[in-house]
Amino acid sequence: MNLLFPLGLAALAAGLLPLLIHLARRHPYTPLDFAALRWLRAQIRPRQRIRFDDWPLLLVRLLLLAALALLLARPALTGPAPAPTVWTVVAPGLDATALRGTAEAGNWHWLAPGFPAIDQVPPASTASLPSLLRELDAQLPAGTAVTVHVPDPLTGLDGARLQLSREVQWRPQPMPVAAQPRAATSPRLRVHSDASATAQHWLNALQRAWGVQAPLAPLVADALPERGEIGVWSRDGSLPANWQAWLQDGGHVVTAGKPAAEASILLRNTEGAPLLWRQRIGHGVLLSLPGDWDASGNAALRDPQLPRALLLALQPPPLPRLGDAQDQAPRQATLPAATPPLRELTPWLLLAIVLLFALERWMASSRRRRVAA
Repeated sequence: MNLLFPLGLAALAAGLLPLLIHLARRHPYTPLDFAALRWLRAQIRPRQRIRFDDWPLLLVRLLLLAALALLLARPALTGPAPAPTVWTVVAPGLDATALRGTAEAGNWHWLAPGFPAIDQVPPASTASLPSLLRELDAQLPAGTAVTVHVPDPLTGLDGARLQLSREVQWRPQPMPVAAQPRAATSPRLRVHSDASATAQHWLNALQRAWGVQAPLAPLVADALPERGEIGVWSRDGSLPANWQAWLQDGGHVVTAGKPAAEASILLRNTEGAPLLWRQRIGHGVLLSLPGDWDASGNAALRDPQLPRALLLALQPPPLPRLGDAQDQAPRQATLPAATPPLRELTPWLLLAIVLLFALERWMASSRRRRVAA
């Protein structure tokens, strides 16, 4: 047992009051001298011993004061650490039924305000997922394991890397490109006029994956894309001079040529082989997707992650609102070790004080009745 306020035990000194009162009132009768006994020779009185009258009442009063002192000291019991539980939260928009599968047991909740059960409809909210995770981390007791299913890409970022007090099992779930957040204006591809039919067919399919229903619009002769459009060069070779000047001036170009040595890898396939490269040239961005743009013979064009990677590279959203969910896995903050839960005995002490006070009043009133009788 621990005392949260040990100084409160100083109130035990008040237990001297009942002792003094009982010592002062232990002679209920006033001695009266008789005249006939006045001339008798004074005898040595026997030594008196300290004796408490009505000791049950004294004991009850001492117990009452001791209970009041304990109440001020706030005693608390240290209970055992709770058994660790597991929480699984799913961001709204994901298929919770498919994620849960046959695992009916466990705490499955929506990552939404109030954290409703997975069987309920999540409430509409504008709160970001990072802020909801911080709220959940503050509410759950220490030792509770948390598994989080979030969409990839992740929206609603607030610019600070998420830090929680516990380790989190981070499970990014890919979303269809059509369901992913896009810029207000969808990207429009413009390819040179002599692009092959197979390349134009794949580029049309790419635009449809982005949600653009308009067909691909090839450029006329040596025309350049307009500001805000995406230039596409499907030949294996260097860009012409006018395209290079347009690129350095801030344009975005996707080319089938081989990447330069300083280009960074933007996307890899499931086997780890590079698929897409990115390079800054002047104020523009050059994306290299080398090979023949024929989806029937080029497996790289059929990679399910390719449309999203191209979309994020060509039209990156304003930072830090959107990002790769895998890169936003929460860090575990270094916190002091959690103390075992404490259970204060205040309610029980209050009940004991009330009962002792009632018993003391009953005993005191009964004693006065006996003396009066």
